Amino acid sequence: MRIEVPEKAEKIIDALQEQGYDAYVVGGCVRDSLLRRSPADWDITTSATPEEVKRIFRRTVDTGIQHGTVTVLMDKEGFEVTTYRIDGEYEDGRHPKEVTFTPSLEEDLKRRDFTINAMAYNHRKGLVDIFGGEEDLKNKVVRCVGNPRERFTEDALRILRAVRFSAQLGFSIEEKTQDAARDLGETLKKISAERIQTELVKLLVSPNPQYLRKAWELGLTRIFLPEFDKAMETPQKNPHHCYSVGEHTLKAMEAVRPDRTLRLTLLFHDLGKGETRMRDEKGIDHFYGHPAKSEKIAKSVLKRLRFDNDTINMVGKLVYWHECPWEASPSSVRRALSKTGIELFPLLLEVRKADIIAQSSYRRTEKMEWLEKLQEIYQDILRRQECVSIRSLAVSGKDLIDAGMKPGREIGETLNRFLEIVLENPEKNTKEYLLSLL
Repeated sequence: MRIEVPEKAEKIIDALQEQGYDAYVVGGCVRDSLLRRSPADWDITTSATPEEVKRIFRRTVDTGIQHGTVTVLMDKEGFEVTTYRIDGEYEDGRHPKEVTFTPSLEEDLKRRDFTINAMAYNHRKGLVDIFGGEEDLKNKVVRCVGNPRERFTEDALRILRAVRFSAQLGFSIEEKTQDAARDLGETLKKISAERIQTELVKLLVSPNPQYLRKAWELGLTRIFLPEFDKAMETPQKNPHHCYSVGEHTLKAMEAVRPDRTLRLTLLFHDLGKGETRMRDEKGIDHFYGHPAKSEKIAKSVLKRLRFDNDTINMVGKLVYWHECPWEASPSSVRRALSKTGIELFPLLLEVRKADIIAQSSYRRTEKMEWLEKLQEIYQDILRRQECVSIRSLAVSGKDLIDAGMKPGREIGETLNRFLEIVLENPEKNTKEYLLSLL
């Protein structure tokens, strides 16, 4: 078997071997190559110590030298070169107390998380697969290297990584690995919010965002996303729905393209239903006010998981407006655009389409026709460059002052009144007409 290693990575391996050291590409790049995917990074493992690596290569950066990692620069491209190592005792469910360098590739591979990530390769030796990673790739299985309890105790984030890899690759999780994940799920509390966020986003933008269900089945979401657990327990006895809130959420995420903002929006869009559910005298469930409640939950969770403010605000706004509660008429769409902004509106239409797909078939054709009409009207408004904000009015605050109005609150109030007129009648957005109203 031959893996096509990039020329620059091959040069690094050759240089290390010429000096008498072992060197291999290792981990995810080997896994992805065997799956006929294009690796994002090419990491190298070697028997040379960091000091020896730095002596061999002219341009290096100490990116993680305490753990044996040096980045070797080839032209402007960096390759992480890490010394074979044995991790000492883990005290915090994340970091080893100490790291010991070793001349043994097997000892280095033994400390890695999953068999599919514990393979190495160079052109001299070919594939080094001590733990059956290639076989697990063929069988589409995520399995811990060695004892799964030991691997998860070393770094609790590996529990969530197992689900994330299964979602990215469409693999199942081996039974003993699942059992250990279920039993040790509580240890995820030791993991920082930032690291949880990274794994959650990778899972959500994977080809299988619905694999979040596996995290729920293993009791993991109860630790970092209990709001989703409540959604899985909330029924929707309503003609428009055929799933619980949680199952509907999973279906909706599956129905939209793998964009970070869109998938996050659909994760949160209905989580407020658990708090707003009421059943009428006919036994029908209603969820009045759930978009506002869902927005509040979304912002709270995103803040808890240390997302940036732009993401928090954008997802919050999309969640709040996700039902697109507008008529398919030009004036209604212009008013919607004045509230959501032109950039956000097409995202809302994508969110709403996925939401409808994840509902029952009740009135689906009618809903889709309405959505298509909204899209057509939106495109017409863009083409005609119609005014949907104070910024695009034909007059400005300066024009009002020049016309004799005193600076102050009245300026803003007047511009808002002008916008109301123009949203209803876009042809009235002329300087002459608007100033005549004064």
